[in-house]
Amino acid sequence: MDSIRTEVLDFYTNLGTKVVDESHDQDTTDLHKCVAYIRDFAPNLDRSNLCILVAGALGGRFDHEAGNINVLYHFSTTRIILLSDDCLIYLLPRTHRHEIHIQSSVEGPHCGLIPIGMTSVDTKTTGLQWDLTNTEMRFGDLVSTSNLVQGEKITVQSSSDLLWTISIKKV
Repeated sequence: MDSIRTEVLDFYTNLGTKVVDESHDQDTTDLHKCVAYIRDFAPNLDRSNLCILVAGALGGRFDHEAGNINVLYHFSTTRIILLSDDCLIYLLPRTHRHEIHIQSSVEGPHCGLIPIGMTSVDTKTTGLQWDLTNTEMRFGDLVSTSNLVQGEKITVQSSSDLLWTISIKKV
């Protein structure tokens, strides 16, 4: 809230929107504060079905994008999807074997799997043009970019957390 324009704040206040001013906390991003608020606002919520869609999370300043990606890692047990006009990104925790169901009318075919922070010693995929078979990936070496989905279902299993990204079709 430290950068909100006065007229925007007034607009939402006049609508009766509850305003939570966390501008004193400069150690976390606005997105971090929002996700924490959602999580804490409903402590009895079944989080297994919770999905937070963050529109406008990509496509601006790179430091803000990196901060948004950091939120995916900080709240790794919460499904958070970062969305732009061109793509979406979400975290695939290493603790699961993932089945990604492609909605080909709105997403694809371009996709990628990106390890951040640590080497993925062993990554396996199915359903991609260039599947990974026991493949090691890390920054400074191989990362899976510009891959293509080949069907309606992709599977991913990895020894480290990965970012999944897929293009969004213009409708």
